[in-house]
Amino acid sequence: MREQRWESQETLNFDEILGILTKLQSQGLRPVSPEKEGICYVEEWQVTSPDSIQALDPWPIEDITMLHILDGWRGDFFLLAGNYHTIFQRYQSVNTYCSVSHPWQMHGHFATLSSQAMLWIGFRHAHSFIRIRLHTNEVIAPGDSWLNYEPLLWADERQKAFQAAIDLLDLPVEIERRDNQVSLHSMQKEVPFFCSWPDTFGPCQFEFNSSDTYAFLVPASGLANTFQRPAPVRIYLTGFSQKALLEFQEIEANRRLAYRCSTHTCLMELPDILKIVGESGRLYMTICEFNTQYIFPHHKDAAVVVGLMTTGNQYKLEIRFNMMPIPKPEMTPWLTDLLGTQMLYAPLSPFP
Repeated sequence: MREQRWESQETLNFDEILGILTKLQSQGLRPVSPEKEGICYVEEWQVTSPDSIQALDPWPIEDITMLHILDGWRGDFFLLAGNYHTIFQRYQSVNTYCSVSHPWQMHGHFATLSSQAMLWIGFRHAHSFIRIRLHTNEVIAPGDSWLNYEPLLWADERQKAFQAAIDLLDLPVEIERRDNQVSLHSMQKEVPFFCSWPDTFGPCQFEFNSSDTYAFLVPASGLANTFQRPAPVRIYLTGFSQKALLEFQEIEANRRLAYRCSTHTCLMELPDILKIVGESGRLYMTICEFNTQYIFPHHKDAAVVVGLMTTGNQYKLEIRFNMMPIPKPEMTPWLTDLLGTQMLYAPLSPFP
């Protein structure tokens, strides 16, 4: 689900972060203990070779994914995805995963959606999938009532966008409308079908699977061809050996390498990891969770996650809500007071 999100306007040093933990505790909340082990997420850590991951050996690491990032790529998507699929087949196991993302373009004018959407074609053990995700211009979480939106328009445009993708891919998927909410259903009940990233008007993403690992190579290429300009393309490789990763590198010469993973560590060790990840990557760690009913007993109860993230070699705060507990104009002043630093509304893009 796309969440309501704020982040700090200024960067902070590590001592200031520890001070914010104390401030949260003084207000009756329960932030993490700086010495207690938790999960630190490493994202977009740009590296020169796959063996760079060994720099994180002092910490237990999970969910290691290598990214190939192609900036301004323009080529034959069928050949690109096919080349990755060919190597994937040689090294596939129950633990391997490969997907290739590419934007696609919707025709016509949309008031509630970005005309640029995203597709992923992916390969897992013994099956393939196609994933379609839309980008809404506003975040309207279930339960939100702050925006004077037009429900009919939001539902109409979502239905139109999904129908365009379904028609281009020739998928056995039907769209249903009920009370200005859009839902999708597979007409092949035996085939796994998933919808996710929901908001007030229904899912923003669906994923269709096939036991035929070649099934979506041609249809996905047709959808990618709607984007008639240089494209940001990303390939995700999970569970592969160093030998396989080196072979994948030979597919595209003009690509950047990056890692994402999760490490088991405590907050006090975060500066050590930051020295390794450096300017190019990002770290994220949850430092507090609570429900707003404790603070606003007469308003809707929202779930809140306060996180610590890095930008360059500095720290920033972010705070996410599954919905807004109080009117939007009141949120920023309250959060600034709660955390002791100026906060800005900053929803995340649903892709890359």
